[in-house]
Formats: sequence, C-alpha cells, structure tokens
Amino acid sequence: MDSQQQIDDFFASDGGLAQAIPSYSPRTAQIEMASVIAQSIEDQEHVIVEAGTGTGKTFAYLVPAIFSGKKVIVSTGTKNLQDQLFNKDVPLLRKTIGIPFSAALLKGRANYLCTYRLEIAIHSNLGFSREEAAALAKIKKWSKSTRSGDIADMHDVMEGNPVWMQATSTRENCLGQECPEYSECFLMKARKKAQEANLIVVNHHLLCADWSIRETGFGELLPNADVVIIDEAHQLADTASNFLGLSVGSKQISDLAKDALMEYFQDAADMPDLRVASENLEHEVKDMRLAFGLDMTRGDWKDIEDNPKIMEGLGRLQEHLEALADQLELASVRSKGLESCFKRAEELEDQLKKILQDKSGKWVRWYETHKKSFSLRLTPLDVASEFHAFMAQHSASWVFTSATLSVADKFDYFSRNLGINNAPSHTWESPFDFPTQSLFYHPKGLPLPNSPDFVEHIVEVAIPVINASQGRTFFLFTSHRALQAAAKILDKRISYPILVQGDKPKAVLLDEFKQLGNAVLLGTSSFWEGIDVRGDALSTVIIDKLPFSSPGDPVLKARLEAMEKQGRKPFFEYQLPTAVIALRQGVGRLIRDVNDRGVLLVCDPRLLKKSYGHMFLNSIPAMSRTRDIKDVEAFFAEKEL
Repeated sequence: MDSQQQIDDFFASDGGLAQAIPSYSPRTAQIEMASVIAQSIEDQEHVIVEAGTGTGKTFAYLVPAIFSGKKVIVSTGTKNLQDQLFNKDVPLLRKTIGIPFSAALLKGRANYLCTYRLEIAIHSNLGFSREEAAALAKIKKWSKSTRSGDIADMHDVMEGNPVWMQATSTRENCLGQECPEYSECFLMKARKKAQEANLIVVNHHLLCADWSIRETGFGELLPNADVVIIDEAHQLADTASNFLGLSVGSKQISDLAKDALMEYFQDAADMPDLRVASENLEHEVKDMRLAFGLDMTRGDWKDIEDNPKIMEGLGRLQEHLEALADQLELASVRSKGLESCFKRAEELEDQLKKILQDKSGKWVRWYETHKKSFSLRLTPLDVASEFHAFMAQHSASWVFTSATLSVADKFDYFSRNLGINNAPSHTWESPFDFPTQSLFYHPKGLPLPNSPDFVEHIVEVAIPVINASQGRTFFLFTSHRALQAAAKILDKRISYPILVQGDKPKAVLLDEFKQLGNAVLLGTSSFWEGIDVRGDALSTVIIDKLPFSSPGDPVLKARLEAMEKQGRKPFFEYQLPTAVIALRQGVGRLIRDVNDRGVLLVCDPRLLKKSYGHMFLNSIPAMSRTRDIKDVEAFFAEKEL
C-alpha cells in the first residue's frame, strides 16, 4: 500500500483515528498536510509547513513519519509540549496506526536524577537547611522506585527547587564512564533507548545542544536520523543562537567552587589551600554580582568596559579561577571527582578568556544580571549560515512546522533566518470560523505607547471589556513594568480574581485560571504562546501593544547595526516580521476549539496610524472588527441567550 493510501485510510471517517477519538471527523487540511509531509520524506526533501490552530498538525506529521519506517526525531518548543506529545499523542497512535514502532523521550541531563551526585550531597559536610535536607531525603526515597529518573515525575519536590542542583548533573560535573554509578545512570539509559528507537521526542534546547556537540557522547543522535521534524519552528532560530554562542555564568563558577569543596572534604582534607581557593572563588562571585549593581538587566559590553569596578572584579575573578585550577591540578590524582573539577576549571578559564578578549566582530558580547546571579555571553551575529551548513552535513529530510511561520503570507523571514534555501512552503488556515467565533475590538482615541499615561489609559479601555466578558481574560503585556502598573490599577477597579505572572509558578497560575472560570490573568512573553485554555474560562485576550523587541537589547542592537552596514533594511527585514509573529502567537491564545468564542482587544493605535499596520492586520485571522464597545457587549450578550 502506498503512503497516500495509508494516510487516506487512517484519517478516514471510519479509520484508525476515528476509532480512538469518539468525536473525530476528517479534516481536509490535516490530510493534505500529512500527504505533503509524506511526499517530502519519500523524496528526501525539506519542507516548510504552516497550519493554523485546530488543523491537528501533531498527527499530520506523526502519522506519515511513522508510516515511513524511517528513524525520526521530533523536536518541540518546550518540555511541556514534549511530555504531552510523548505521553498522550504517541500512545494513542501506537494503539491505532496498525504498525509496530518504538518511541523514546529524551531530555537534557538536568532533567534526570544523578544518584552519584545525590549520595555526595547527602554525605557532604556543607550543611543544608532543614527544608533542603528534607527535600534530599524525599528525593533519596524516590530514587529507589523511579524507573526513568525523570525529575518531572517526582511530585513531592518541585522541578524549580534549587535542591535539584545537588541531585542532577551538568556537562561540567558529570564523570561519564568513570562514574561508579555509570551502569545504572538514568541519563545513559534514556540516551541508549533513544538510539534504538524509531521515533525520538526531544526539544529545541536538546536538539541545539546536539548540533553544537556540547554534550560528550551525544552528538551522534542527529547523524542517525532520516527525518527531523521541528514543531513550533518559529522558536528555533533564537534557541540556536543561544547554543552557538558562549556563556559563562556565576552559577557555573559557584557550582565549581562548591563541588571542589565537597570533593575536598571527601578526598583531599589534607590540602587546606584547595579549601581556601574554593572559598575565595565563591566569595569573589558574590562580590562580582554586587559590582554590577542591584538592577536586573541585559547590557552592552561597553557598559562593562566603561566601569572600572566591574573590570577590576573580572580581573580578580580570573585570578581566583586560575588559583583554584592550580590547586585542583595538584589534587586531581586523588579521585575522579577532583579530576573532573580540574577539567571544569580549565574549561571555564578558557571560555572566560575567550569572552573577555574577543575582538573578531563575528560575535555580540553582552552581559545579563538576575536577582542573585550574572552571566557573560558571546552570541553569533547570524545563525543562518551556520544552520545551512549544519543541514548540509546530514542527509535527513527536515520538516519545519508551526501555526506562525509566515508574515503576510510570505515565508521569507523564517527561511532567511535559518538559511533554508529553495524549500517548498505550504500553509493551511485554521478550520475555525473566526468571523463568527471572534470579534476584534480596536477602540478610537488610544494614546501612542510612548505616552506617559499609556498604561493608565489602556486599563480604562480594558475594564469595560473585562466586565462585559465577566472576567475570563488574558491581559498580555510586552514588559513586566507595564504589567505591574496595570495590576495595581485593576486591583482597585474590578471585582474578578486577578492572577499576576511571577506571584506563583506558571503551571499553578494556569490551573487556578481554569478552575476559577472568571479570572483575569496578567502575563508577559511566556504567556503569549504555548498556552492552551479551551472553553469559556478564556473569552477575552487583551494585548497592550505591538510586541516589538526592545531596541536597547544588546543582541538585537548589534544585529540591526550589522544589517545596516550590509545595506539592508533592519526594521522591515527583522524587527517588523519578528513582532508580527509574536502578535500572531498572542492572538492564537483566544480561539482554541470549534466551540470557543471570544474578543480580541489590541490597545496600540499604530495598527491603523502607521503604514506597517497592515502587515499585522493581514497576518491575523479574519475576525469581525469593531471600534464600538457596544458591539463587544452585544457579542457577549449573544452568548447568554
């Protein structure tokens, strides 16, 4: 049976999918998308595929991939999507598709319990708080029963708990084959299973780590794949950019100092200079963070060069790192753990030197500060040529898919960013009836985003919409500052529950939002995409302004300057398309199901006042439009009838 016949039969009204999903009915777009992907796999060609919300793109790429019988890697944008695909979609297909296939889930090493590190932590002399000790005890108990070692399966200690750093490994502190626990290593077992599987489910971070071959013994995954499917492909260029660069963070250096201290207590207690060097380095890291000031920011390297205090601190940091490396070299013969610490110290020395001394012009040098940490970074100006060369090294067929790859029906921006030449592109619009199911409200008299009272004004505009919607709103912002300002005003002005990003973990906020059924959730970038709230709980999406990236961002600034030097038009080639795709993602939160109804409010007058506004309007679904709040009230009243 040829692949087209297999696809037609499986997606038919009496086919495999219909037997598994009671409410299933065939979707033309889904079948066409599956057919296009099957053909590209058969012809060993790359393809770009855009499919609107509700097309069913996951099955549209999984089914032809499995029917092909080839070795397939599927990469998703986030770990949550990765888990959903592997734990929900793959088992359903295994029951219905009619041919046997093996599948494996593979995450980065920080997602797997390291029993060796756990034992060292439990028996160390560093001293943990009562809460940390209790958490380590729970992890120890779980370690005896878990089969996968995936920390996402351990519900008694949350994934974000810092104590996991003591019970997982990093590339730097992993002992590899020298580890006494190597034969039982959860990470190695997961990798071995992935090597043997027909279908491997990864995420973009892991895919790019494999690409850059940063992970020892892991760079062989991709060469073995016949097909690579990139879901949420609009995120890939940014992820790739991070992995192709260099980064030295205070956490890496501090972890090295702490690990060296643990190894000192265990195997080198007669070497006091090692302890002094470890403690000195850890203190210097803390002083270095203070030298950057209290603000959390992303800054240009020139800020560092113009600040004598920071420059002197970096000099001392290098000296202390070198001193620890010297002591670790002397101690490295004592144990594999000390030898590993020495290698890490050497590598960090080398990376820090490269960042501090780079003058090549191929990289953007910048820094970032968080509440208690900082990082120094080198990021490539352009990933297109690197990615193009990477794809050329392998014979795999690449499938790029997302609901948002095009800008005003063109794929130039996406293709150019990744150096994808001559790949055919296809698009299928969402099957949802947007003109009936949704209303786009754009009121008159909105101030420009640079107005001093912009936030106050848009909240005044938003309140009648929130009231008409009876809560049930996502209020999406392009900055945390605007979000906090709006939260203060809304708290006194509306009677609906208000949930604010940052107050609780994202997953907890989303669960609360769904359970309350009348809440207003205020979020920034991480709530613009990858969020699926179906039904009446989400009936309004409000967007504060067009999501242009901050022109002060050091990486963006350098890229725009480089494009100008090449005689290109950075606003139209880069800034505008990036903002259009971000807006499309935000708008995509509104209608998630055939029965959903909702109102979209975009509070930015540039949509109609600027010549480029049509690029945004032409890139979002064809909703009914109004400038009158009475139409919004009537839209919701219609639902009540």
